[in-house]
This record gives sequence, C-alpha cells and structure tokens, in this order.
Amino acid sequence: MNRNKEINELVRLSVKEFEKRGGENLEIVESLEDLHQHFAKSIAYEIKSNNEKKRPTVIILPFGPVSHYPLFVDIVNEERINLKNCHFFFMDENANNSGIEVPPDHPESFRGGLYRIFKDINQALMPPRDQIVFPLSGNIYELKETIKQLGGIQTCYGGIGIHGHVAFNEPERGVKHTDPRLVYLNDFTVTINAIRAGVGGDLINFPRKALTLGMNQILGAKRIRLYCRNDVPGLDWANTVLRLAVLGTPGDDFPVTYVNQHKDWKIITDRNTAKIPDNILPVNY
Repeated sequence: MNRNKEINELVRLSVKEFEKRGGENLEIVESLEDLHQHFAKSIAYEIKSNNEKKRPTVIILPFGPVSHYPLFVDIVNEERINLKNCHFFFMDENANNSGIEVPPDHPESFRGGLYRIFKDINQALMPPRDQIVFPLSGNIYELKETIKQLGGIQTCYGGIGIHGHVAFNEPERGVKHTDPRLVYLNDFTVTINAIRAGVGGDLINFPRKALTLGMNQILGAKRIRLYCRNDVPGLDWANTVLRLAVLGTPGDDFPVTYVNQHKDWKIITDRNTAKIPDNILPVNY
C-alpha cells in the first residue's frame, strides 16, 4: 500500500464519485448546522428508543466536536428524554505532563466543558454523575472491565482527528488492539487543536498528554457513527482524512481507517468537507 499515492487519488474524486463509492457508509448533509442537528438527534433518539424498550443506553461520546451538545440539551428538555438509565463513556480527557487529568477549570478540560453545557439539562432528567465517565488517572485501567460488565457499547459516536485519530488513538504500531491508557499527543494533533482552541497558538503550554479509550473499545461497539467536518472557517483540514476514513486502506498510520472494516459503521459529513481540496499536491515519494 502506497499511502501517498492513495491520498492523491482519493482527493481527486468528485463529490458525486466519492458519495457513490462511499455508499450507505457515507452520508453527506448540506451544511454544518445540518450536521450538528443530525448528531444531536441521533444521540437523543437512540436514548429515547432504548427508554421505550426499557433498556439502558451504553454509548461512547466525544467532547470534540461539541457544537451538537447544546442542541442535544434542547431536545432532551423539550421532549423530556430521561437520561437516568444512560451510561455515557467519553472518549478522552487532556492530561498534564505527569499524566494526571487537567482540572475541570482548565480551559482544555473536556469534563469542565461538558459540565458547563449539561448544567442546562433539567436536573430531573439527568443521569447520576457516576454514569458520566471520562478516562481519568484513577479509573483508566478499570474502564475496559466496566464497559464489559454493562454488556458492551451499543454505539460509538465520535469525530476524526487530522491524522486519523479516533478518541486520542494516535498513529502507532498496533493501535488497532489498544485499550484505555495514557497517550502522548503528536505534533499534528497539538497544532490543530491549539489553532482551534482560542489560546493564541500557545503550543508550549498546550496539553501534550491525554487519557483515552482504546481502539478495542471503539471497534468493539455494535455500531460506529463518526462525524467529520471543517469547523473553523477558512480551514479545510478535514477533507483528506474524511476520504481516507471512508475509502482508505486500513493501517496504523491513520487509525480511523480501521473503522471501515466494522460491520456497522457510517461517517456523516457536510458538503463543504466532502468537496475536493482547492489545491491538490503531487505525490511526494
């Protein structure tokens, strides 16, 4: 497999051809707002369906992307969707140089960001706090068994990183078979995250470690639904990794490519992210 050549060929596909080749595993919505609505409704209605069947909801969720969560909160409140039988396993959390999760008041704390959004949910509908689970230094080696005891993950929802990470499973040898652990974030991830975080490009103080669920937990879900988008105006950083995720050869260099071997997976994107990049680079051998 020549990844350089493969990428060059994939980014040249017209949107129509890309959509055709993606088939039922690729869904393209018109706008970013449509994508956020799709994401919020998918989570809300899975919970609602499980409630109607009187069974728990056990799902993996990302904190990044996040724009769907206020919409999710509105749906929960308006439709009075009871979350008390939900077990939310969040993909990851940033850590300091000692490998300890950053505190909730840290600007890059995923826990802190989520709690600020979820405080607007009607408290009568909220799940117990111990059913909202982030990978932390104190539970990281228990999460695999905790998920197993709950009967496994029903759906893994998530985004895709610029270098193909799902959760914070960065490219590394054997990444497909990883479990919850402390990881180092590579320079690609730190740079794009710092650009998007409103920290003035402070790469020096930006978290370079994280606690994450492993690819075993991602790929072990009964269903996988990933959302991929260019969320910063003027940046087209996600167009290439989107095409690789859907049509690329599975490999450790882009962990998300293992998702397209799953029995029940779909990637949802917006039309802007699905388009051909403005400039296509020649193959760099």
